[in-house]
This record gives sequence, structure tokens and C-alpha cells, in this order.
Amino acid sequence: MIDAPRLLDFAGLVAALAQLPELRLRQGVPLRSLSRWQIGGPARVVAEPLSVAATAQALRLIKAHGAPLLVIGDGSNLLFDDEGFDGVVLHIGRAMSSMRIEGRRVVAQAGIWTPIFARRVGCAGLSGAEHAVGIPGTLGGLVVMNGGSLRKGIGENLVSVTCLDHDGETRVLSHDECGFAYRTSVLQTRELIVVEAEFEFAPGEAREIRREMIKIMAARRKKFPLRLPNCGSVFLSNPAMYDTVGPPGKAIEEAGLRGTRIGDAQIAPEHGNFIVNLGAARSADVLALIGLVRKAVYERTRFWLDCEVRHVSSNGHLTPAHIPAEAL
Repeated sequence: MIDAPRLLDFAGLVAALAQLPELRLRQGVPLRSLSRWQIGGPARVVAEPLSVAATAQALRLIKAHGAPLLVIGDGSNLLFDDEGFDGVVLHIGRAMSSMRIEGRRVVAQAGIWTPIFARRVGCAGLSGAEHAVGIPGTLGGLVVMNGGSLRKGIGENLVSVTCLDHDGETRVLSHDECGFAYRTSVLQTRELIVVEAEFEFAPGEAREIRREMIKIMAARRKKFPLRLPNCGSVFLSNPAMYDTVGPPGKAIEEAGLRGTRIGDAQIAPEHGNFIVNLGAARSADVLALIGLVRKAVYERTRFWLDCEVRHVSSNGHLTPAHIPAEAL
């Protein structure tokens, strides 16, 4: 139960946030409605800024009131806890999705849908974003995770990223300062909110790029479960494991785990590295399934699978999902 003083603090914060003209505000929002997995309890407040300036103003107010903060994009790589989040969710969404192309340089806001970003880059006759065309989620999350497919990452083409700190102050990081590695960057550990990124791509032929994107999308439709809610790949590819065993999906399938189910969470019959929600899955079901997979694969291969997906605890802490899975 929330005590009265805290309730009053939140009431004051909500009132202050409501005064910002470029901010959409909702209370008591089910996090499952913001999750590709469709899992998660209620969030006390969800604030969606319509501009970078509104984002900065909201951050200052949230910090001044001492409220817990969680910043999300499309929620495609997050597992929200069943207990929800007793704080403010700052949702960087489609309202912040402007994009401009100048020669080989592309500047886009963090809320743009990644497939739209990739298609616009390709239509401009620029090559390098094709691998991202089928990845659900917003560009900001893609940059933070150095996301991509076909063993490529968006960081390969990033020139700089514009962020806000929790005081609402602007910070610009160069490519090198982002510390990109396979599916990771320093942005995962620094308290910075990505609002815009600049890229440089190679010139290409728009029709050839489009054909490559169609090919990538056809391959994804063939092998990935797209009908049921899921977060995409759950486990990271370990280079040492990849060379001797293969990718995570192959290792999971060879352990005989396709279709394994705990509650309404199931390892997808189509692909071992996907966990789908059959309808009423809970975060506890997913974590239990992650723990089961890790143990079974380790017993066969002597490699531990680590998670790409992040678990969001009820206090807003983000950790790779295998960490809370181990605690069960």
C-alpha cells in the first residue's frame, strides 16, 4: 500500500507535469499495453513528451520531486514485472520521430519506428540500415542496445548521439564514446536518455537495397514467430559458443526445448530463441522458462546463455533477465 505522504508527492508531481503543454499524461496504465510481450502490472504514471524540450522539462520535474523514473521506447526488449512500476514511465514514442537526410548523413529522433527509419534510409539510396528493417522497436532503444540482425549493429553507422541527463541537460556522445560492442553500449549503464542520433551511410542503389530488405523480411516471416506476442531474441549470441555450438536458438532446440511451456510462456515451436505469450503469461513464467533453458543448455554445452532482454523490476531497475531468473 502507498503511504499518504508519498501519494501527496505524486499528486504534486502529476499536477506539475500536467502543466507542460507538450506532454501527454496518463495514470494507472497497464505496462502490458506498452510491451511487445504484453506482460506487466500497472504503472502509476506514464508521460509521453512531444518534443525534446518537453522531455527535458519533465526530467527536471521528476528529479525535483524525487520520483522513481523509467525511460522506455517501444518496450520491445523489456520484460515488465507482474507487480508493475510505482513511478513515472517516460515514454519516448512516435511523437518524437522526425528525420532528415542530407547527403550520406541521416539525423533522426529516438521515437521513430526502426523499420520506417531503415526503409527511408534505403529509399534515399543509402546502404547500411537494411539489417534493421525487420526489428520491432524505436530507434532510441536500437542505439542503446546496439541492435541489429545478421550479426550487424546500428552502432557501425552512428556518428553521434544526443542525450539528456536526469537534470534535463544535453549531452552529445561521439561514436567512440558510446563504446559499442555486440548488442551493448555504454548507454546501458549511464543515466542518459537518447533523444536523437546522427548516422552516416554508404551510397547505394535504392532498388537493390529494397530487394535486400524484402529478402530479409521474407526470411524473418519464415523462421520467426510473428503471430503471438514476443520480444524477439531472448538470449545473446556468445561468439565462443557460436563457433563451437552455434547460435542460441540452435542450442536450445538441440536440448529438446522447442514448445516447452511454463504457465502461458512458451519457447516458440518455430524458433528456440523466442519466448511467446500464449495469452496470459506472467513475468514470473518467462523468468522461470529462462532459468530452465539456461540450465539445460549449460548441461549440454558448458556455456551459459545470457539474456538480451532486460527485466524491469517494480522499483524500475533494469537487469539482464537471466539475473532475476537465477534468483528464482
